[in-house]
Amino acid sequence: MRVWSDRRVRVACLCALGAAVLLLPLAQPSPAVLNLGVFTLMYVGLATAWNIMGGYTGYVSLGHAGFLGIGAYVVGLVVQHAGVPAGYGPFLVVPLGGMLAAASAIPIAWVALRTRAASFVIVTIAFMFILQILATNLGGVTGGSQGLSYPTPAQWSPGFFDVPYYYAMLALAGSALLISWLILRSRFGLGLLALRDDEDRALALGIATGPYKMAAFAISAGLVGMIGGVYGYYVTYVYPQFVIDPLVGISMVLMVYLGGVGTLSGPVLGALLLEPAQLELAYYVGQVQLYLVLYAAIFLVIILFLPRGIIPSISDRFEGWRATRGRGGPPNTTVGQEEQAATAASP
Repeated sequence: MRVWSDRRVRVACLCALGAAVLLLPLAQPSPAVLNLGVFTLMYVGLATAWNIMGGYTGYVSLGHAGFLGIGAYVVGLVVQHAGVPAGYGPFLVVPLGGMLAAASAIPIAWVALRTRAASFVIVTIAFMFILQILATNLGGVTGGSQGLSYPTPAQWSPGFFDVPYYYAMLALAGSALLISWLILRSRFGLGLLALRDDEDRALALGIATGPYKMAAFAISAGLVGMIGGVYGYYVTYVYPQFVIDPLVGISMVLMVYLGGVGTLSGPVLGALLLEPAQLELAYYVGQVQLYLVLYAAIFLVIILFLPRGIIPSISDRFEGWRATRGRGGPPNTTVGQEEQAATAASP
């Protein structure tokens, strides 16, 4: 009964949160609030997508910002050269950005996933910087350091401008959560968790660790690429150092580790806590990037006191409290009498 009650409370809270997020634009908040919602949902999706690779397999990638850039440039180039008009049309091109990001992840994974631990991290960082250099030097394709512009939907009023992007980011964040949930409850997800715990043992048990890791890497990259397409359309102008930004990749990792790596709700909680705080700090501190110092300090404090992340740490403490409470009942006198009788009977 207690488990059922806990589950009903959890489902009720999730439904209430989902309804609030879904109905927020209907309350007609200020553009600043909707802007905050767009970026927060963006990082919910990015952190959840990164967690499919980094959380479920244990392979920490710091180069996922490269896939964000691929998605942004693919959607921008298709919109520009195919003459897609501003409005809802560019949103239809977003899946193409995700597919090409996932396709580009396969050869990268074929090379990077031959390494482990710190070597894998270095390879992913190198990939991101190589991609940034290519985007800067291929000026005839990407616009180089001058950047690539998207069409601006002039027909949308200032009060309505953020609403389509909000729901687009909400749809992508929801899709990432759904895919992550399905993976966790599938044989594929069990294989990913097995290789995260002990890859050599998983390989000995017959799990095809190579294809499993490559599939997780491609799924993660595809989701990030689609978010990059919506992001590029939202900001209307992208250039290499802006859309292929190492801080974006690091932010994904920090949010996952803050909320709880390898969990479903951990990336969501990390994004909900860190992205609004980051935007507020950037607003109050100004253009000087001192807010990054405070951002890192907050994360270090959390890591020191909750090293497994907020969700697993709170869950462990709650389970410990329940176990202690369960042992705190009245002693079993029958067992005590039987133990005394056995002691007295022994020679």
